[in-house]
Amino acid sequence: MRVLFDPIKISYQNLNGAKFRSFLTMLGIIIGVASVIVVMSIGGSAQKLILSQIKGIGSNLIGILPGASEEEGPPAMALGITITTLKYKDYEALLDSRKAPDIVDAAAYVTGTALVKSPSETRQVNYQGVTASLINVENVSVEQGRFFIKQEDTNLARVAVLGSATAKDLFPNVDPVGKNIVIKDQSFTVVGVLEKRGSSGFSNTDEEMFVPLYTAQKILLGIDHLTFIRAKVANEANVERTIADVKSTLREQHNIKDSADDDFSVRSTAQALEILTTITNVLKYFLTSIAAISLLVGGVGIMNIMLVSVKQRIWEIGLRQAVGAKKRDIVLQFLIESIFITFSGGIAGITLGGSVAFLSSLVIQKLGYEWEFSLPIQSILFATGIAILIGLIFGMYPASKAGRVSPMEALRYE
Repeated sequence: MRVLFDPIKISYQNLNGAKFRSFLTMLGIIIGVASVIVVMSIGGSAQKLILSQIKGIGSNLIGILPGASEEEGPPAMALGITITTLKYKDYEALLDSRKAPDIVDAAAYVTGTALVKSPSETRQVNYQGVTASLINVENVSVEQGRFFIKQEDTNLARVAVLGSATAKDLFPNVDPVGKNIVIKDQSFTVVGVLEKRGSSGFSNTDEEMFVPLYTAQKILLGIDHLTFIRAKVANEANVERTIADVKSTLREQHNIKDSADDDFSVRSTAQALEILTTITNVLKYFLTSIAAISLLVGGVGIMNIMLVSVKQRIWEIGLRQAVGAKKRDIVLQFLIESIFITFSGGIAGITLGGSVAFLSSLVIQKLGYEWEFSLPIQSILFATGIAILIGLIFGMYPASKAGRVSPMEALRYE
């Protein structure tokens, strides 16, 4: 035990005697470890938020999107590609109980962004053109007024339903129901305000606006295709069978004979969760690897400082060798000092990173998101392990150089 205890004691005394230099040496490791902790903590919390919101939509829903995709890969829409193969007649076909008997309801969607003006405010708002069935498919609740009805889907009715946050932005301290707003020079009447729903996936539905599908297509967007369709299945156990029915129906609609020629993608909530988990994991670990680069920079800094330390302490090395210290003792001494620096920097980095992640979670919660603070134990173990490994690797060369110092030359060195 003394073989290890004595070098650790000497390392502590040497580093404590040069506090400022030791701190500067640790700084790169502190920043690197803190970066890794922050990225993994915030990334993990963001992943939990997104996945919990997708689960909250419902496990008995099926999404139909335009464009083919790999079975395990993201659909084209997720890559920002606009495809126009999905039409309103496809939505109607899916509601035919003879073709898809387990679908109890479905909603068709288009999306857009527009400058919306109320009598007192002007805001850039994301909107969805939807069928009146949205209120049943997504279990939406109306807080004030009403949702638009089926007849308003197809007669180009200029009515709008506002998300709770949008209502407050456009009509602060005023009941918006019955008031008029202007969207792309067209006057719309606000007929309802939704209850607060929170974020869903990558969007906050409270900050959106909803208008009848045909109104959005013909008046606001000038298109005849759909962005996506969402279908509700009577029983979660029948989701896989319904997916097969949906594919069969759409192939018939689009005159597709070979499944390899599909121009659509069908995903259940469970499949969407798997894909999102994969995507968010890739992003999280990619960002972690970028943050970990700063640890390598810190390691180079430690090696440089340790090389300087070897040069400054040549007389000390010679003296220790003269009183019986072996080469391995000198090597071990400098190696332990390097590891001690990185380990101490790692502990400080974990504390700093955890504090930043915690404060970030408080800020995000204040912004209205149901954010859960997360500090995975694997992130702490990963950061600490990498820090110690860097100390070992980058301390090896200075330590071996110290071990090669000749005792006679060292004692003559001034």
